[in-house]
Amino acid sequence: MFRGLLKPYKGLPKEVYIIFIARIVNALGCFVMPLLTLILTEKVGLSKEAAGLYISAAGFLYMPASMLGGKLADSFGRKNLIVICSFLGAALYIVCGMLGPSMVMVSVLMLAGAFMAMADPANVSLLADLTTPENRNGAYSLIYMGWNIGFAVGPVLGGMLFQNHLSLVFIGDAATALLALSLVVFFVKDTLHRTREEIGDEGRRWERREEGSIFSVLFKRPILLYFAFIIFGYNFTYAQWAFLLPMQAVRDFGAAGARYFGLVAAFNGLIVMIFTPVLTRMTVRLKNIRRMVLSGIFYAVGFGLLGVVESLPLIFVCAFIFTIGEIVLSISAIPFLVNHTPASHRGRMNALIPTIMGLGYTLGPLGMGQMLRYVTMATGWLLAAGLTLVCVLLMYGLEKYDDRHSAEDFVLTAEKPADQTAL
Repeated sequence: MFRGLLKPYKGLPKEVYIIFIARIVNALGCFVMPLLTLILTEKVGLSKEAAGLYISAAGFLYMPASMLGGKLADSFGRKNLIVICSFLGAALYIVCGMLGPSMVMVSVLMLAGAFMAMADPANVSLLADLTTPENRNGAYSLIYMGWNIGFAVGPVLGGMLFQNHLSLVFIGDAATALLALSLVVFFVKDTLHRTREEIGDEGRRWERREEGSIFSVLFKRPILLYFAFIIFGYNFTYAQWAFLLPMQAVRDFGAAGARYFGLVAAFNGLIVMIFTPVLTRMTVRLKNIRRMVLSGIFYAVGFGLLGVVESLPLIFVCAFIFTIGEIVLSISAIPFLVNHTPASHRGRMNALIPTIMGLGYTLGPLGMGQMLRYVTMATGWLLAAGLTLVCVLLMYGLEKYDDRHSAEDFVLTAEKPADQTAL
């Protein structure tokens, strides 16, 4: 059985395993982002509404940064962009640690996030260049699991440092990011040249190079836009995991709230570490889009229950449920996107579509921050769950759309040689 769980991770390119190790190292020092809401409210002194506004403003800043990063990834190269932007982001984290809590620190923190956002499309595209549809799900699953192996420890350490050693939260995050980056510098080569190779496999026809702008490519693939807007809804709900839940923890558990939230975040990482290979193996025969229908159901149940539970043990139960949904979505969404994207446009598509999807994370804190002026936290969770259920129905409809158009495309492809012979 154990060998069966490891099967999707065997025989991958060696660079994938290096990136896997780098993600573990990086996540071990992931202190800042899980604690961002508490840094803004408890340390800088912002209100809940103002904190939501600043987090959303940072998200809007990441959008043009990601788009620029996608364009540069397709022209300047994947590795070069990752190294430069990740180094600058880590350096600015160190500056934040030296500044201490202030609005100046918030501005520098937002700029650091923008540089990291610029590197994201290159990271996704690098992995896409190294893989094929046959091993891509396993590769992205492995990288996702690597991040969460480190994340099972990182937030716990961050939670312990938060109260009395905030500067170490930033400096420790930067140090592990630089250590992870060094692995990429020394052991991973750039892959941009691979996007110029011809793809003869008919099963990969959506990955063949194309000329024209990203918008002309999207015009031929509207399913990617439909997909992006549905995942936007999923992400709006998931954003409350880092925005609404820590505030609820502080409200219910006082000074221990930050530590308890860190424990829940660590539990989230632990569940991902244990169940990612299990769920990858269990869902191997399901299409990526069907997996995403199932993930939305887990989101709706897990996050919705947070509106009615009060005890810490039941919060852990909710975290288990929505983490299952997170795993299934994470091992399915990016492979679906990459499998429908021309190699020539991977950087730009891996910027544009995740930007639309990521607007859910961006608007989640802003929207919920405003809603909390009129509703309770419990009602906020229930509203988020309701939105997710609507998105589940839309994703199911998209699956039917994909089945219909894939069948039509297969018929047209099969008939094309006969038509040419007739001419």
